[in-house]
Formats: sequence, structure tokens, C-alpha cells
Amino acid sequence: MNQHSDLGKLLCGSLQQKHTLRQKDLGGDARLRKNGMTFETEAYAVEGLGHLCILRMNAFLGLMKMETAVLAVTERDVPLMNLDWVDAAGKETMMAELYDTMLQPCEAETLARFQAVKDRDGDLPEPPSKPHWYDSLLFPCSYHKSGKKLSGRFNRAAADYVRVFLSALETAAPCDKAEKGARIRSFAETLVAQGGPAVDMVTKLFGAETARRLILHHMYGVED
Repeated sequence: MNQHSDLGKLLCGSLQQKHTLRQKDLGGDARLRKNGMTFETEAYAVEGLGHLCILRMNAFLGLMKMETAVLAVTERDVPLMNLDWVDAAGKETMMAELYDTMLQPCEAETLARFQAVKDRDGDLPEPPSKPHWYDSLLFPCSYHKSGKKLSGRFNRAAADYVRVFLSALETAAPCDKAEKGARIRSFAETLVAQGGPAVDMVTKLFGAETARRLILHHMYGVED
């Protein structure tokens, strides 16, 4: 049986082939624990690109596990990428979300390559989802699948989304760092204000101030 491949290790290992990663000191926020749930967060400055965050959650003695990896690129005009994996009592959910925080339209060829990865797993069910404020920013070639005993296919999908993304970085035009950063700030601030499944959970557990710091600063690299 295939074992799940850690999203953080996948993204760090891929980026380190061409970029220097400098880990940031998150202080006490690096490990938060309450009500049987433990959140461990790492954040990195990625030379020549922007910000990387890796968050892992373990709850209920391992019955529920979650990984999130966010790559917020401010120096190249590419989408904002969120990778998420959840294992709840043996049922896995995998998401590769691409958000339009770009200054110019995304290259059609890049979107087609992401779509090809998604289409390869077209036989897998997409879990029901309620409407969210960010749906209009989510590229249709994003990936959202769930099921049991799918670790191998989810590992392959995650690796291929990262591969296509890093390939797009190679040809993406340099962009105004401040302008691109403002787009990412707007996304992150709206996420904190409007909420979402993960934001709501962290806010309930640790309070609004910690949730805001975790989402804005650590996850998306937004500076004061």
C-alpha cells in the first residue's frame, strides 16, 4: 500500500534545487496545542520568489491529520498556490488550489498543463463543497478529490502540480514585488475577515489575534 508523501518535504525539496530557503523564527506560534489538536508551522523566505509556509495538524491521537503548504510568490507573476491534504479516519482529501492573484492573465499553456493533471483523476469523486467568497479567484484547473486508499494517486497529483508550477516559474515574467504583494495581502486579509474552514477552526481554538497572525504573517508572508 502506498504511503502519503509529506507535502512540505515535496515542496521544500523541489524549491531547494534552484532557490535558497531561509527559515523564519515563529516563536511560540511554531507549535500550538489545544483540545487535543496540535498545529506545527514552518515559514521560509524563498530567495528570488517570495514566501513558503508549511502547516501540519494532528488531532485525536492521529485519527485526523492535515497538511497545508502555501507558496506565495511575489517576484514572479504566477498564481498563489495552496496544497492541502487531510486524512480523517482513513478517508483522504487532496486539494491543489490555484488562486488568481496575478497582475496579468495566466498563460493558457500553463492552465492546460494543470488541467491535464486534474483530468487524469477525473474518475475520482469531488467532495461536496459550500460556496466560498474566494470561488471567483480559484482557477478551474484546481484539484479537489477524496476517497480511501488513494495515497499513491494523490502523491502523484501533488508532485505533478508542483512540477507544473515550478516549470511555470521558469518562464514567468518578473513583476513588481509591491504590487504582487498587495494582491496576496488582499487575499489573506479577506480570508481572515470572511473566514474559511481552517481559519474558523484556528480562530475558535486560539482566538482572533493568533489566527490573524498565523494566516497573514506565517501562512501568506504578509508583513506589517
